[in-house]
Amino acid sequence: MRIDRDAAAAGPIVTGFTGGGFRVDGAVHPAVLLTVTQATRWSPPPLALLGLPDLASLTESAPEFILLGTGATLDRPLPALTRAVEAMGIGLEAMDSRAAARAWGVLRGEGRRIAAALYPIG
Repeated sequence: MRIDRDAAAAGPIVTGFTGGGFRVDGAVHPAVLLTVTQATRWSPPPLALLGLPDLASLTESAPEFILLGTGATLDRPLPALTRAVEAMGIGLEAMDSRAAARAWGVLRGEGRRIAAALYPIG
């Protein structure tokens, strides 16, 4: 599947999905962390073990919120993680990874200061 890049968006944008993962600015990442300035390949723990240290590179820039793509389907992170992120003044929005990648492009196109952690799709 191909996603068209919004001309107003700055920074890394997910431009498609492949069998190997997310296509971000020409590179393919099975799982990826996104900030307004960079995309970083990510080796995430199982969602049930995801903790604040796993998202530290995202929270450092104090985004409005983090899009958490939980894989092929929506799954909720542990409530303790949600509380810890929200205690930092950052929202945490969970959705399936494809929806999170599409939302990333739309929100970045609006100039929103966000971050994303995308689990593998397959």
